[in-house]
Amino acid sequence: MSRLGKTPIKKPSGVTLKVEKGIVEVKGPKGVLTQTLLDGISIDDTDNLVSVSLLEKPAVHKKFHGLYRALLNNMIIGVSEGFSKRLVLIGVGFRAELQGTKLKLQLGFSNPIIVDIPEGIKVEISKPTELAITGIDKQRVGQFAATIRKFRPPEPYKGKGVRYPDEYVRRKAGKGAK
Repeated sequence: MSRLGKTPIKKPSGVTLKVEKGIVEVKGPKGVLTQTLLDGISIDDTDNLVSVSLLEKPAVHKKFHGLYRALLNNMIIGVSEGFSKRLVLIGVGFRAELQGTKLKLQLGFSNPIIVDIPEGIKVEISKPTELAITGIDKQRVGQFAATIRKFRPPEPYKGKGVRYPDEYVRRKAGKGAK
């Protein structure tokens, strides 16, 4: 069994958990998330603690013990607090703007990149070069941030591109004068 899988999850007030027919539903002040369960895994909700346990102990189920505990923990955090990722656009003329449910990015290409914002994801632009992506589903928030970053990842010579604020980009020297 997983060591992490054995540790119980503290459930904040205002969050309810319901397990029916192999589907876990977590409701909170920010929304509702659902997840399907593997057959050999059970979830026990007692007082303010939630624990994930194995009904059977074959090797197939053991490897999913910690995974389902982490997924459930992320669901509980998501519906109570939410998740966010920040991106910074570095480069001359790089900027972002919202157009309804679309995000328009100017990243140094001849044409702007227009991206549809997925359901359940909110994008806030504090400055034209800073984005904040928020939502209740950790995987969807991270995937949308990675999709935007993939359009122009930071390059090592001038450091231009889309990056996370705490990301370190190792710089290269470039051509040297002889």
